[in-house]
Amino acid sequence: MDKIKKYENNKWFKKGLKSGIPIALGYFAVAFTLGIQAQKIGITPLQSSVASASLLASAGEYIAFTLMGAGSSILMLVLMELVTNARYLLMSCALSQKIPENTPIRQRLLMGYCVTDEMFGAAIAVKGHLNPYYMYGMAAVSAPGWTIGTVMGVLLGTALPGRVVSALSVGLFGMFIACIIPESKKNKVVGVVIIVSFICSYIVNYFKVFDVIPDGIKVIALTIIISLIATIIHPVGDKELESYEE
Repeated sequence: MDKIKKYENNKWFKKGLKSGIPIALGYFAVAFTLGIQAQKIGITPLQSSVASASLLASAGEYIAFTLMGAGSSILMLVLMELVTNARYLLMSCALSQKIPENTPIRQRLLMGYCVTDEMFGAAIAVKGHLNPYYMYGMAAVSAPGWTIGTVMGVLLGTALPGRVVSALSVGLFGMFIACIIPESKKNKVVGVVIIVSFICSYIVNYFKVFDVIPDGIKVIALTIIISLIATIIHPVGDKELESYEE
């Protein structure tokens, strides 16, 4: 029985490795530009490797580096990370419905570490039950891609010409645009929320009356207020929930 289980786990792990290769390549490219941003605020290669290995979240890590560069407090940093990465709680809940009920807590915790937007998308698309080793296989190849990319960005950020660094830095913002545009096309409400967020962000950063508010607090406040108003005005209905599940 143990041999059969081990065989199944190995099969799922190898399947995860295959699915993780394209994810790793994408992570490396994005993490490289993130590393350039980290180098600009004085993050060392060792610090960047620890940050990327322990936090597999592009938006979360970018915000962390941004707040560090702005001199924000640790409390503000923690609060913003909670807000930014809250979606992973929902993803984890969804994946918990696909794994066997007798899955040990240690495996569940390790799966939680493996949850990213891309790995969640690949895992949730698996038909039927999900073996945790599939997630481990994806993480085994994609997590190093993310970490190495960040370190390389920090190292080469000082060696590359200024114009090249500036050009590569744009790639990170391109990633965020690529994340929000497809969803805004599918859902008009999301599109409106994105536009309102841009406008409000511009207002609070342009007018000096808001300068007394720390940058981190501005981001947290706008995120919570705009999300709350959008939820009250347009709550998600049953049909929309079904479309998301599909």
